[in-house]
Amino acid sequence: MTDVARGPSPTVRRRRLASELRRFREAADLTIDEVGEKLECSASKISRIETGHVGVTPRDVRDMLELYGIEEDKREALVQLAREARQKGWWHAYNEVFTGSFVGLEADASSLHTHQALLVPGLLQTEDYTRAVIRAIRPDAEEAEIDKRVKGRLARQRLLTDPNPPEYWAVLDEAVLHRVTGGPEVMHAQLTRLVEAAAMPNVILQVVPFGAGAHAGMEAPFLILGFPEQADPDVVYVENTTSGVYLEQPSDVRRYTLMFDHLRAAALKPDDTVDMVRRAADRLARHSGENTRGVGRDRF
Repeated sequence: MTDVARGPSPTVRRRRLASELRRFREAADLTIDEVGEKLECSASKISRIETGHVGVTPRDVRDMLELYGIEEDKREALVQLAREARQKGWWHAYNEVFTGSFVGLEADASSLHTHQALLVPGLLQTEDYTRAVIRAIRPDAEEAEIDKRVKGRLARQRLLTDPNPPEYWAVLDEAVLHRVTGGPEVMHAQLTRLVEAAAMPNVILQVVPFGAGAHAGMEAPFLILGFPEQADPDVVYVENTTSGVYLEQPSDVRRYTLMFDHLRAAALKPDDTVDMVRRAADRLARHSGENTRGVGRDRF
């Protein structure tokens, strides 16, 4: 890997700006309601700005910082940050596919630690596997929508081959290897892709075997995003059936970090994991070959 730095994404800049605005307001001993009243806007707008849920104009930032008594040189630095936070990332072309801040945060993370119990993580999926998954979870989707979602996911995967890629550590339940998604051929190609990914210097793959019994990741899939700058604290993304929840409180991040540590301890070592994935792929290949020979015999 080379030392080519990636600049912060607009999403991370917005998150950093939100944190600074909240810190300055609290230092000025002002409530959200008081700020909304003084700036003649709703308190909910201030709240959404401080949580990073909405963008903020450079003018709004300047007005807020003047209210908080921040000196001019610091004001201008944050106003410039507000301008940069309003730029569009590459994922804007897929705004119908990617909602919320997820892809922007993922793009700027220096480490991605994920657990999946039902399916292969998106960054490691083959195109055919992705298509099969999307068709299964969105049975009413039109082909054009499916195509756009597949292309968006494949675009995300370029992150792992970036000149300065994040450390990607995935812990999967063994069930992921046995759920034949898209048919034997698609699943065989997907398992082969996992073996190839595990050989990448920035990717670590582990599987929690059935023999481990109950484990820490049985409740829901999650992803811990770590960032290179101290100004950008780690965040946990917890998936549910329709969207996801971001957890940023240090206590929540510590809890999920501990869960991930327990999962890593319960999982097979990376080399043993690759052996298990290869065996699963071989079983699929043999099964597919036996079925093919069986069909041939039945003809005569």
